[in-house]
Amino acid sequence: MNCDRKDFVLYAVTDRSWLGDKTLYSQVESALKGGVTFVQLREKELDDEEFLAEAKEIQKLCREYKVPFVINDNVEIAAEIGADGVHVGQSDMEAGDVRRKLGPDKIIGVSAQTVEQALRAQEHGADYLGVGAVFPTGSKADAVEVSHETLKEICRAVDIPVIAIGGISRNNVMELKGSGICGIAVISAVFAQKDVEEAAGKLKKQVEDMLA
Repeated sequence: MNCDRKDFVLYAVTDRSWLGDKTLYSQVESALKGGVTFVQLREKELDDEEFLAEAKEIQKLCREYKVPFVINDNVEIAAEIGADGVHVGQSDMEAGDVRRKLGPDKIIGVSAQTVEQALRAQEHGADYLGVGAVFPTGSKADAVEVSHETLKEICRAVDIPVIAIGGISRNNVMELKGSGICGIAVISAVFAQKDVEEAAGKLKKQVEDMLA
């Protein structure tokens, strides 16, 4: 699947800790209605069978909205359902190994915190980078903070799209203006909000202003 830079404007990463009485499916649908441009399914607690069933459901939804759908870390499930791709961290499988498993036409995203990691990921065939945490975040206990200077250096060093992740909200998103990113990845800024659809819509407009 070919990815366009505009696919990365508002990249949503799922997190079931914000579900309350809702289903993940309904939350993702609300986010898509609000204008999310990319969805990553991130599950740390589900067993493979439940994860597989959920991945198929969310994939179907993303196809309806014509939005790229990738799976966090689980290359086997991504391959089994024919997801658009996978996102891996530095401690997971190398991008080149993922590419061999998934084939040439899948989207591979890699997390990076340094210019060196970013260049290595690009060299090994990554299609985009998730760089962060650009602000303090509560969503990931082991998140390393990346300075805005490093973010700019990474954007200058690579040719592939870079998205900023980590602690981004409507209150601080404009601080990323001029960094060279082509979008942001968020969890709580969309999924922890009372009205997910409205939160996604307002945030997307701000991101577009920031990127303009």
